[in-house]
Amino acid sequence: QVQLVESGGGSVQAGGSLRLSCAASDYSISNGCMAWFRQAPGKEREGVAAILSGGSTMYAVSVKDRFTISRDNAKNTLYLQMNSLKPEDTAMYYCAARKICLGFSFQLYDYKYWGQGTQVSVSS
Repeated sequence: QVQLVESGGGSVQAGGSLRLSCAASDYSISNGCMAWFRQAPGKEREGVAAILSGGSTMYAVSVKDRFTISRDNAKNTLYLQMNSLKPEDTAMYYCAARKICLGFSFQLYDYKYWGQGTQVSVSS
C-alpha cells in the first residue's frame, strides 16, 4: 500500500530555512502528481506547492519565490525547500499524492494519499 513519510520539520527563526522530505513507497513519484499542503491551527488545509509528472510546478502566491518543490526520482522522494521563512509559515506540513493526474490542483479531494505531517514552527 502507498505510504508517504514526511521529515525535516522543526523550529527556526524568521528568515531561516528548512527542507522537508517526503519518502514514498509503493508510489512512483516520477510518474505521479504530488503536492505539499499545510494546516495552521484553526485554519483550513491549504495547498503550498505542486509538481506534475512532467516536472512542471505551481506555487501558492504566499510562498512563491521563497519555496521550491522538487523530487529525486532515484530516491523516490519529494522535497520542499523553504527559504526566508516567516512566522505565518508556521503549520503542519503534509505531503500528498494523486492517483489520477489531470493537471494542477490544490483541491484536497484530488489527492488520494497523504502523509502524517511534519511540524514547522517559525518564531519572530
